[in-house]
Amino acid sequence: MKTILLATGNQDKAKEIKALLDNVFDVVTMKDFGIDIDIIEDGQTYEENALIKVRALKPYVQGKDVIIMGDDSGLSVDFLEGAPGIYSARYAGENVDYDANNQKLLEVMKEVPKEKRGAAFISAIAIIFPDGRELTFRGEVPGTIAFDYCGKSGFGYDPLFIHRSTGRSYAEMTKDEKNKLSHRAAAVAKAKTVLLD
Repeated sequence: MKTILLATGNQDKAKEIKALLDNVFDVVTMKDFGIDIDIIEDGQTYEENALIKVRALKPYVQGKDVIIMGDDSGLSVDFLEGAPGIYSARYAGENVDYDANNQKLLEVMKEVPKEKRGAAFISAIAIIFPDGRELTFRGEVPGTIAFDYCGKSGFGYDPLFIHRSTGRSYAEMTKDEKNKLSHRAAAVAKAKTVLLD
């Protein structure tokens, strides 16, 4: 089974990506691989940040038959002109939890009427293959921002993001349902065709 080293320590993300790739790859995190570094994501786009992540891990897999994959994803809210965007994980400040980010978004959007609450979840995936090739893939899913928490599953902004075509939040879906519809799923689906080739 080929190994994909994911440029994250987030086990939730690793499980999700492994499932999206039909469990045909051994998906490991930086922690699993014994890599303990802070990667400064100072790109201006999701793609740039995803590439920064995978390039930072390249020295650790020299000579190994390992694919490096990284993603940068975030929530783009129309009313906030695309914010929190690439700063989604630290919207409420550095080293904050999911709840702090959600609370801040609810507070900022408190007075915004339903028709102006459009949003999109965006994910960019970068891959470096053992032969040095670099590719990026983007997935985007439209929706709206809820007025309060909806559902108990998922992580991040899942309880606040209402998926447009289903009318349900990511947090109201099972993992399988979300995996079929998410922005990360859309990006991974594009990457998968190349990975399985």
